Amino acid sequence: MSLRIPFLIVCASLALTIAGPSVSAETRRVVLLFDERVELPGLSLLDAEFARTLQANSVDPIEVYRESMDLSRFGSDTYKSALRDFLRTKYADKKIEVAVAVMVPAFEFLSNFGKLIFPGTPVVFCGLDRKQLRDRPLPPDWYGVLVKREFAPTLDIVLRIHPKTREIVVVAGTSEFDDTIFAQAQNEFRAYESRVAFTYLYDLPFQSLLPMLSRLPSDSIVLFTTFFQDGAGKPFIPHEVVERISTAASVPVYGFADQYLGRGIVGGSLYSFVSHGADTAKLVLRVLSGDAPSQAVSEVPSNKVMFDWRQMQRWGISEHSLPPDAEIDFRELTLWQTYAWQMALIFGVIVVQAGLISRLLYEQRRRRYAEVQSRQRMSELARINRFSTAGELTASIAHEINQPLGAIQTNAETMELLLRSPSPDIDEIKEITADIRRDQERASEVIRRLRSMLRRAPFELSDIDLNELVRETEDFLSGLAVSRQVELSSSIAPMPLPIRADRIQLQQVILNLIVNAMDAMADMPKSERKIAIRTTRIDRFADVAVSDTGPGIPPEKAKQVFEPFFTTKAQGMGIGLSIARTIIEAHGGRIWADNQTTGGAVFHISLPLT
Repeated sequence: MSLRIPFLIVCASLALTIAGPSVSAETRRVVLLFDERVELPGLSLLDAEFARTLQANSVDPIEVYRESMDLSRFGSDTYKSALRDFLRTKYADKKIEVAVAVMVPAFEFLSNFGKLIFPGTPVVFCGLDRKQLRDRPLPPDWYGVLVKREFAPTLDIVLRIHPKTREIVVVAGTSEFDDTIFAQAQNEFRAYESRVAFTYLYDLPFQSLLPMLSRLPSDSIVLFTTFFQDGAGKPFIPHEVVERISTAASVPVYGFADQYLGRGIVGGSLYSFVSHGADTAKLVLRVLSGDAPSQAVSEVPSNKVMFDWRQMQRWGISEHSLPPDAEIDFRELTLWQTYAWQMALIFGVIVVQAGLISRLLYEQRRRRYAEVQSRQRMSELARINRFSTAGELTASIAHEINQPLGAIQTNAETMELLLRSPSPDIDEIKEITADIRRDQERASEVIRRLRSMLRRAPFELSDIDLNELVRETEDFLSGLAVSRQVELSSSIAPMPLPIRADRIQLQQVILNLIVNAMDAMADMPKSERKIAIRTTRIDRFADVAVSDTGPGIPPEKAKQVFEPFFTTKAQGMGIGLSIARTIIEAHGGRIWADNQTTGGAVFHISLPLT
């Protein structure tokens, strides 16, 4: 019995879980039929607010379908018939509960074909005004939100802001919708013909329109209605047209719809697509709930007096001249107005950080002092390393100096004998003197190089040619290579390798690598002792490679060769390669070592070219 009770509970839970979806809310489906492309700014604003209001106020989930008929570009009867058949087939298997016609052409389309496409489906329409609807009877399941389009209020605002206006230039297109809006605007403007002159530009090619607008006198104002098609029959997008007109016009441009605000018009009493979309969605919700309004058609004012701050600044329009209820968008507020509390917070943070910054500056100064001390110690350590290297070069240096000194002595003894002769050969004495001078310069050069290497000098960057520095170092070590019976060869890049470096310290690095290579081959047969120095350019870097034919670097010690005090020499200090790495990194370069496949090690130095 005790086992059956849990089993029954589990079964009941599973049954409830399975039955859950069957009692979930039913999805409601609504179709929006637009006369134009839904991505056009006005329709886009209406569509977005319609969907937001619908979803926010519905208990049941709602699916919204959108159809863009694009009638300004495809308005033939053949196209409409094909579109009718397409939509009828498309929604044949869908239960559409409300169809929404947006603007007059969509209203006319559903009036003709709505029963075929959406049989038995209620229709809600929007975007029409009372004059467009006229007195035509509506089917019992048709409902609508009428637009109250008004053009005279914008003209009143224009004449209030610009009291010296003498001419109103009205710009409109030639599509069916353009003609409807234009006719209504023209009818309202007749009451003002005794106060200002009107010029109507509605049947011109667009390219002819812009030059005319650019030459208008200063006492003119442009009013823009709609523009889906120009006088040549070419289709246009109204919000793109108003931008180009506003840019070209020599006087301010005003409009009648909020979709044009921010695209070049100064402002006006603007019809709001956002408000109209919300009102339409509320009506659709009533139809979906079965609470259809007793009055099938309602007229809701949706105009707002709105202005673009940037255009006001462009045309020098004072805010005091606007109507009291005007809204100003795109206002360029001062920094304090825009970020009042943020600025207060920033100043508070600045006060707190002031002490921290002072402390950081103090610490930075100490760190720089420590870096200077570290660099000085590094330079001193490098100098000690140069003295150590000079000790290893003693025999080579002595050999380099003894050669010219010996030649000088021989030439001096020969000259002495010639001078004792009864008729000394002056030409031969001149040649001996020239030889003595050359040998003296050779000895002086050896001493100069040694003094340059050993002198105390701060870290000092200068422009040098890496190829020249490598040649000089190779010449300096040629005597040591001979004494150690090492074949020293080089392959120098044909083009100069200009770098910015400390000449002494960089020469010390190359010298250390060559001497280390000689030490590594000390136990090799004399015929196999070979060192090759190669310079190349790789992208934006100069590369020096020093390779030998020695035993190479043991794999287990490859990562340690540049560590301080690591050495494989019995008498080594273990600081040469460590100092070399420090010097190269101070120059913004890098140094590394590899083993060659043919045997021996190769050390690479890479430095940025200037």
